[in-house]
Amino acid sequence: MKSDPAITTTSLPAVSMPGRQMEELSADEALQLLGTVPLGRIVFTRNALPAVRPVNHLLDAGDIIVRVQDGSTLGALLAAQADAGVVVAYEADVIDQGAHLGWSVVATGYATAVTAPSEIERYAHLLHPWVEGTASGAIRIRPDLITGFRLRESSP
Repeated sequence: MKSDPAITTTSLPAVSMPGRQMEELSADEALQLLGTVPLGRIVFTRNALPAVRPVNHLLDAGDIIVRVQDGSTLGALLAAQADAGVVVAYEADVIDQGAHLGWSVVATGYATAVTAPSEIERYAHLLHPWVEGTASGAIRIRPDLITGFRLRESSP
């Protein structure tokens, strides 16, 4: 999609929310929070452009596990990369839009296909896709960089 040069965008002035602060999370706390929610978004490159897919996940010994469906873009992407893996980002959050409170975590690392039959079977029992289709395997994301922030009420 091309932008129209005749249309200009103006930025709005930054407005702070009284009584709110943003604090950075440690990598350990961020990963722990990511493990408390079942849904996130995986960001990867497709046709040289960023692509984002909502997926459900589980946290296993610090790795993020996502199941893939037969013929899915993620499955094809991993098959093409073989053992090298592919760089991805994974984001999850819990934000109360009314209260303007919550947290967001982004984990960046290499995604590889889970190939051990015992692990694939284990993840099939622990992680059920939210959409119809045949799950063909799983992806393991080993985070190299974990960042996060919390929106919290200011101290008085």
